[in-house]
Amino acid sequence: MQQAPHVIWNNDPDDRAGTPLVVLLHGYGSHEGDLMALSESLPESFSYAAVRAPQRAGMGFQWFPLAGDLSFTTDAVVAAAEPVVEWLRDESVQHTHVILLGFSQGMAMATTVARHAPGLVDAVVGLSGFVVPVADDDAQADFFHDAALREQPLPMFWGRDPEDPVIPPAMVDFSAEWMQQHADATKVQYRNVGHGVSPQEIGHVGEYLRALVG
Repeated sequence: MQQAPHVIWNNDPDDRAGTPLVVLLHGYGSHEGDLMALSESLPESFSYAAVRAPQRAGMGFQWFPLAGDLSFTTDAVVAAAEPVVEWLRDESVQHTHVILLGFSQGMAMATTVARHAPGLVDAVVGLSGFVVPVADDDAQADFFHDAALREQPLPMFWGRDPEDPVIPPAMVDFSAEWMQQHADATKVQYRNVGHGVSPQEIGHVGEYLRALVG
C-alpha cells in the first residue's frame, strides 16, 4: 500500500465539505508551506491543501529527480503521481470542484495527475512550469489518458514569463503544443517575473478560480 502524501490545509476538517478544493503542488527544492502562503491572496470560499513532494532535494523536496539538463524519467514522474491520485480520489468526494495548482515542477505533477485521472480534476493552474513529454512507445504511456482530454479538453490557466531562465524552451514549446490538442487554456505572459509569480498573476488566478466555480 502506498504511503499517503504529507498535506497541510488552510482550514479545519469541519469546514471543507461542500467547498471547491485547490490542491497546491510546489516546485523543485521547495516545500508545502511555500504555495500555501499564496492562499491568503486567493478566494476565501475555497479549501486549500498543499502537498509535500516525496523526496528530499537540498533544503526542500522534489517530486522526481532532475538531471543537470533538467531531464527526467517518466517512471519517476508516475511513481510520484500515483500517491497523489489515490489521496485525491478519497479527498475529492466531499468537494464540489477539484483544481490543481502547480508551480514549476509542481505544474508537471498537476498536469500528470489530470492526464491520468481526467474525470477527477476540473481544472489545472500551471505557473512557470511544463507538461511532461511522453512518447507513444514509453513504458508508462498507458498512465497518461490523453485521448480522453482530446475529446474533452482540460480547463487550464498557464502563467509564465517568456524570459523564464529555468524552464528550457523545448519544454515550453512542447507544453504549448500539448495544450493546443488537450486543453482549453487561458495563457498569460508576465514580464520581469523570471521563474516566479507576481501579485498581478495571483490576482488573475483568483479571477480564474471564481469564474470556474461560478
